[in-house]
Amino acid sequence: MDEAGIDYQTQQTLNALAFGAEYALIALGLALVYSIMNLMNFAHGEIISSAGYSMYLAVLLGIGSPWLVAPMAILAGAVVAVLFERVAFRPVRHAPSTTGLLTALGVSIVVQNLFTLLVSPRPRSVPAFNELSRTIFIGPYAVSLLQILELAVVTVAIGGLVVFLKRSTLGLAIRAATREFSTVRLMGIRANRVIATAFALSGFLAGIAAIFIVARRGSVDPDFGFQPVIKAFVACVIGGFGSLNGAVVCGLLLGFLDVAIVSLLPQEYGGLTDAIAYALIAALLVWRPEGLLSRRIELGDKEI
Repeated sequence: MDEAGIDYQTQQTLNALAFGAEYALIALGLALVYSIMNLMNFAHGEIISSAGYSMYLAVLLGIGSPWLVAPMAILAGAVVAVLFERVAFRPVRHAPSTTGLLTALGVSIVVQNLFTLLVSPRPRSVPAFNELSRTIFIGPYAVSLLQILELAVVTVAIGGLVVFLKRSTLGLAIRAATREFSTVRLMGIRANRVIATAFALSGFLAGIAAIFIVARRGSVDPDFGFQPVIKAFVACVIGGFGSLNGAVVCGLLLGFLDVAIVSLLPQEYGGLTDAIAYALIAALLVWRPEGLLSRRIELGDKEI
């Protein structure tokens, strides 16, 4: 195989890992909230969008350094996620699960329209991360600095979350809540604190994802978080709802599937990428409807 072929394969592998890492990060946030509240938060896309618009605001205020803009996005994601939990989801916590789902959809629509009315329906440029698009050389390979950073940051973020969930008291309480919420009360920790922390963590992960989506696209718009959340939702379905491991693994698999289909399809059929991917996923779910890594436990109606 010639050098050009190796470079192409390397680049496609990095593309798959970068997209997969992005899907995994968002899917992990969705799965974390679902595992505790039995709620699929379709307003998660607007948390990503809020982080994106926080970066746009930073640029308007003259903050051009990516090392200052990025923490603002992560903080915005966490704050908005907690705000959604407190204002929208806490009042309907004890209502039927369909109420929570409709609430999430309602929040999504309202926030999207607020961005459209208060900012613009058109994409707004966020040039803070333009310098990350340059190519660097690792040995004989030319690779994107953005992709290398994305893989490194996502690995550290997921590793840090694992350590938090396994080593901290609040993390252990979150893990206990995914199985039986009464255990949390026995630990002497309030349910509100556990749920708010889960939302904050999901917003933290959404903020990191927003940084790399903005860095890749260079702009933000009201639908900014929609497509990534759909992909992450699919990863949650494949992995098994409520399975954190499944969300990460299947997010990565979905990234490889997307890139593989694009690479194998003739250019004139490029628009069928998502259709083919979803058809393959549907076939997979016919074989294993509970997901690949489902814990196979009954979540039931948790008393929270």
